[in-house]
Amino acid sequence: MTVHFIGAGPGAPDLLTLRGRDLLARCPVCLYAGAVIPPAMLVHCPPGARLVDTAALDLDAIEREFAQAHEAGQDVARLHSGDLSIYSAVAEQLRRLRKRGIPFTLTPGVPAFAAAAAALERELTLPEVAQSLVITRISGRASAMPPGESLERFAAIGTTLAIHLAVHAIERVAERLLPFYGADCPAVVASRVSWPEERVLSGTLSTIAGLVVRAGIERMALVLVGPALEAPGFRNSALYDAGYRRRFRPADNRDDP
Repeated sequence: MTVHFIGAGPGAPDLLTLRGRDLLARCPVCLYAGAVIPPAMLVHCPPGARLVDTAALDLDAIEREFAQAHEAGQDVARLHSGDLSIYSAVAEQLRRLRKRGIPFTLTPGVPAFAAAAAALERELTLPEVAQSLVITRISGRASAMPPGESLERFAAIGTTLAIHLAVHAIERVAERLLPFYGADCPAVVASRVSWPEERVLSGTLSTIAGLVVRAGIERMALVLVGPALEAPGFRNSALYDAGYRRRFRPADNRDDP
């Protein structure tokens, strides 16, 4: 018996990976985060599968589900939104499984920032504009930010920020970033990207809060900030430059040594 943690991606059922789909199809038990997993994704589960919405469960109750399936010799598909590597609360579940000696696997999913960039038709890293992406959040009731991981410290770099779990405090976020990026810096709020109700608001640090308030967006949204979001005059990458010599396309038909 194995517990298979699966990153379900941003929401669209067809953005689930093939591996994730195949695991769902063979697991007789599926635990899923009902608030962020669309019902259409569960059609991949086998007929008669036990479907458990974990939205109302605490960690102890989830552990009991794992233990019950383990005793019955039933594989479990554990669906989380987005990708498992960030803000997924997977780590504490893995700790419980390790303590019980229950095997598990992890299957990555499409992260929210990637889905948002696709919806925007943007690359988040541009030559000589931004070559880094900072994925962060702000302190909340569930978890405070560690010392040193402040918006101000990340903003001082001047690169692209992908801020999770912060749209409810968009006015405060914009105020904190303004001294570093300036009022005209591009800012985007992407809500429920890839869902039928997807909404993408594009503005600047001086306007984005008003756009969000008028749209009534309070959760399930990612905040993107940085000059790469709107930089039409960026320099082309050398990757496809005709004069750029590389192993697979040498400038003078000679292989690299």
